Amino acid sequence: MNWTITRAGTCATLLLLPALLTGCGQAPVRPQTTYRTTPPQASTRLGSEVVAIARSQLGTPYDYGGDDPRGFDCSGLVYYAYHRAGVNVPRTTSEQRQDAIPVSLARLRPGDVVFFRVSRRKPSHVGIYAGHGRFIHSPSTGKVVSYASLDNPYWRKRIVGAGRFR
Repeated sequence: MNWTITRAGTCATLLLLPALLTGCGQAPVRPQTTYRTTPPQASTRLGSEVVAIARSQLGTPYDYGGDDPRGFDCSGLVYYAYHRAGVNVPRTTSEQRQDAIPVSLARLRPGDVVFFRVSRRKPSHVGIYAGHGRFIHSPSTGKVVSYASLDNPYWRKRIVGAGRFR
């Protein structure tokens, strides 16, 4: 074989090389949801601390009215995490919704709270946003503190707002 490359051939190859390599090594583009638009560096120290406290309770059983590591209901977990981080927040979901500074879903930061309408006309469930479209919550009787995704159709259909405590 003769591998002699002419000057014109070299130029053509060099011009085509970047075009050929542009698709290499890139992950497929996925459409982003409205929950992932705030960059991670925008999170606050308080938010990071609240998420870390909530994360330390993963696996703790649900307990209606519970607000300590023996068991949590949804608002009890929020109350506990914020209290441990040095911020006093109300105890119930409806009071937490009233006192939280409203935040658009597009501006969620770790440590923000997300509210859901599960079984009543008013918001009846709350969780702590952990970033990347996930939140930590204490779901219901027989379950434990765990992560859930805002992209899950069940939660996406029921989310009614978000808020921030300072």
